[in-house]
Amino acid sequence: MWGGAAEPADSYYQVRPECTDVPKTRFRIKPGKTLSVRKWQAVFVQEGSLDIGKTLRRIRRGGIHPSIRGEVWEFLLGCYDPMSTFEEREQIRQRRRLQYASWKEECKQMFPVIGSGRFITAPVISENGQPNYDPLVLQEINLGTNSNGSDFFKELTSRGPLDKKVTQWLLTLHQIGLDVNRTDRALVFYEKKENLSKLWDILSIYAWIDNDVGYCQGMSDLCSPMIILLEDEADAFWCFERLMRRLRGNFRSTGRSVGVEAQLTHLSTITQIVDPKLHQHLDKLGGGDYLFAIRMLMVQFRREFSFCDSLYLWEMMWALEYDPNLFYVYEAHQCGSEKTEGLKGKPKSIKQCGKYERQNMRNGGKSAEGPLPISVFLVASVLKDKSYKLMTEARGLDDVVKILNDMTGNLDAKKTCSGAIKIHKRYLRKAKK
Repeated sequence: MWGGAAEPADSYYQVRPECTDVPKTRFRIKPGKTLSVRKWQAVFVQEGSLDIGKTLRRIRRGGIHPSIRGEVWEFLLGCYDPMSTFEEREQIRQRRRLQYASWKEECKQMFPVIGSGRFITAPVISENGQPNYDPLVLQEINLGTNSNGSDFFKELTSRGPLDKKVTQWLLTLHQIGLDVNRTDRALVFYEKKENLSKLWDILSIYAWIDNDVGYCQGMSDLCSPMIILLEDEADAFWCFERLMRRLRGNFRSTGRSVGVEAQLTHLSTITQIVDPKLHQHLDKLGGGDYLFAIRMLMVQFRREFSFCDSLYLWEMMWALEYDPNLFYVYEAHQCGSEKTEGLKGKPKSIKQCGKYERQNMRNGGKSAEGPLPISVFLVASVLKDKSYKLMTEARGLDDVVKILNDMTGNLDAKKTCSGAIKIHKRYLRKAKK
């Protein structure tokens, strides 16, 4: 009921009792503020469309109740059009599940550990495509059937020289496994091997279909919450795929630079505007390239907040920068059909947009490459909040990194978002002059 006691959310993401050093969760389920199951059901009309504007405002006030977080995220990430009906969404869901099953089967034909409930952590082939007969490798790819690892290699080599794409993909699989083993291991959820395997399957399949980026370290941190929140593996995959539409540019590498470096350049410009003395101090210490902030942008603050608080931060970020045309933009890019191309240019109501997106629309805050993601302004907000400590205590880059690492678990997600919006507004005013 309204005004009732706030409820801790930790029970939804249980931590293993021996893990005593995990950051404390600040997020609380607040009656009357947090988007509840009842409030969520109430925003849908009879046919299934929903008032996304009202939903965004509720999320900004108090986040989303953990029990419905997954299904709300599907809208925030552009998996579905808020104006679609229940029937239309079910048709899309089934189509996507079939597509995922098809990709999974394709990957399984190339490497049968996919979908087996297991995963690998040792390289199965060398850089030149030769099988690795190490006993650990043979043990990991032995599926416990009549065949064994040696049989797999015989079948693999019988196909002749491996295609370059297949070779690169097979070389990636053990790195994914190593990262999966390290991801959110404090959570009880990942004590079950089948959940680790599910995470490995999704990342492996994504690496196969994304020809440009493939897999990069950090993606497991972005995918892990999807596995936990969405029971169906295909639904979790599509949520991750939509998140990567926003973030894949960060991981794109040209050999000389990584995509996220462009955002670091923008961060430098923003800090010069909102806190010039701090920028001068960081520059003097050799941190003018802002590489110390790269982790915050790559994994979207997963290290700076507890698991639960990072989810709360993400949903507030997505609510603030929400664009109601996301679904059509993504669908048009994926299939290029006449229907989605026609709908993509549909004028959008400013009331259905997030607050950050509205500021961009009113002030022309979109560059040739599109609007800056709100995450850049979140980093600027964190730096401004820690400005005094950085100015008075940092005598070198190691000190900067230590100060930023020490804030893990001590940041307020809502306050950080509010600070980002204020900095964004100030940045837009300066940019127009």
